[in-house]
Amino acid sequence: MPQVLTVSCKLVVTPPQVEKLDAVLGAFAKCCDYVNRETPENLTNQIAVQSLVYKAARAESGLSAQMTIHAIRRVCAARKVARLKGKSVKGFAATSATYDARTFTFRQNSWSVSLTTLKGREKFALDIGNYQRSLLAGHSPKSAVLVKHSDGSFYLQIQLNSEPPKIEETDEFLGVDLGRTDIAVTSDGDSFSGKQVTDVRNKFSKIRTSLQKRASKGTRSSRRRCRELLKRLSGCERRFQSWVNHTVSYRIVQAAKQGGKAIALEDLTGIRERTNKLPRSKTERRRANSWAFYQLRQFLVYKAVKFGVKLVFVDPHYTSQMCHQCLHIHPIQGQSYRNGKSFRCGHCGWHGDADLNGAKNISTMGRSVNSPGGSEILSCSLSAHVLRAAESPLRTA
Repeated sequence: MPQVLTVSCKLVVTPPQVEKLDAVLGAFAKCCDYVNRETPENLTNQIAVQSLVYKAARAESGLSAQMTIHAIRRVCAARKVARLKGKSVKGFAATSATYDARTFTFRQNSWSVSLTTLKGREKFALDIGNYQRSLLAGHSPKSAVLVKHSDGSFYLQIQLNSEPPKIEETDEFLGVDLGRTDIAVTSDGDSFSGKQVTDVRNKFSKIRTSLQKRASKGTRSSRRRCRELLKRLSGCERRFQSWVNHTVSYRIVQAAKQGGKAIALEDLTGIRERTNKLPRSKTERRRANSWAFYQLRQFLVYKAVKFGVKLVFVDPHYTSQMCHQCLHIHPIQGQSYRNGKSFRCGHCGWHGDADLNGAKNISTMGRSVNSPGGSEILSCSLSAHVLRAAESPLRTA
């Protein structure tokens, strides 16, 4: 199955070209708003919507035929997402427009693109580095998205279809335990400390709190300035999270590939909703909810596909409470051998880092779900040893 890779390329634009691109984005948003306004809100089928408003939407916006179809498709997609969240689509901002093979052309010999505007085709040079060129070289991309950033710059998100390598089958698994003190700990003993992340997040939180207090008490101009700063702060924090998650996920996938292993992760779907029901302080809820662990998981998934590494999800129950050495869990309900970052088993005596213990348990569970008769892997070795000793004949003096 092909994998879609998006390459972000900055466009070199002149003042007249800026006006033409702004006109395209405005027309695309206008077309989306018209389609959303003139068709039933619960209608999400693209063909049905297109049969109702295609001609009128094209005449209203002045877009080409293909871009009008893409505007209709965007409205239908936005409605489907809004329906899942129990909301409705209010409107569309003039910040992006979709292109395809009929409205967009990439030229490798000059590292440029040509885009359809409201006044014909326009050629743009790409301001890109060696990394983007290595990805684009030898490809003939068929789709792209024109995006305007808040600073007024224009980017073209070029989409490439690539065939990922075949995923190698293996019985060895690299378990990965995600957390806050350490963002990730692997069963091989590699850890990615979260100290810098925690410091940066606390810094952002303090600045955000200060700006919100000023915005609530200041003048109209100071409130507007605080809102602008809060928006910039949100962008800085989001980019920092993305950078850290990209780095961590890449190193984990590369470690698994070089070791000939698959990756096992806990299936933490719904964990935020469940943990938020527990009695916790406001600071604890903020620290637990502000990091993009779902984004880290998504990065691991697509990088694993890109590099041909198998990835499985396992049940997270008891992975932090069970000793990986003897697979024993504390016999008293509500108590655990884990104490913060430390784990000391009261059954076999193993002690060490609690996250490393969890990662090794995840690795074992990965092998169990990947192998026939996997439940045998999770049998307690000490218990089995004691049972065999009890069944053996008694030695006589």
